[in-house]
Amino acid sequence: MRRKTQLLDIATRPKLRLAEVERLIRRHRIIVPPLTRRTLANMCEQGVFETAGAGPNGKFGWLVYEDSFLRWAKSLEGEAEEAA
Repeated sequence: MRRKTQLLDIATRPKLRLAEVERLIRRHRIIVPPLTRRTLANMCEQGVFETAGAGPNGKFGWLVYEDSFLRWAKSLEGEAEEAA
């Protein structure tokens, strides 16, 4: 019996393109109306989102680490609770 080997035996952090971040904000109604693409790019530049360093001129544009985006979204919940 042949044994299959895994080609990708590395641990990677999932990354999201800004279009996906924008789609998730819209779909889950995190902020209504959703933030513009330019605002999201500014957040990448300011370090709000942890990025993979691709930047606006990279092949894929801004790549945001998924866990960074989720932390940001959860932090909004904490701010909302404090304001209430």
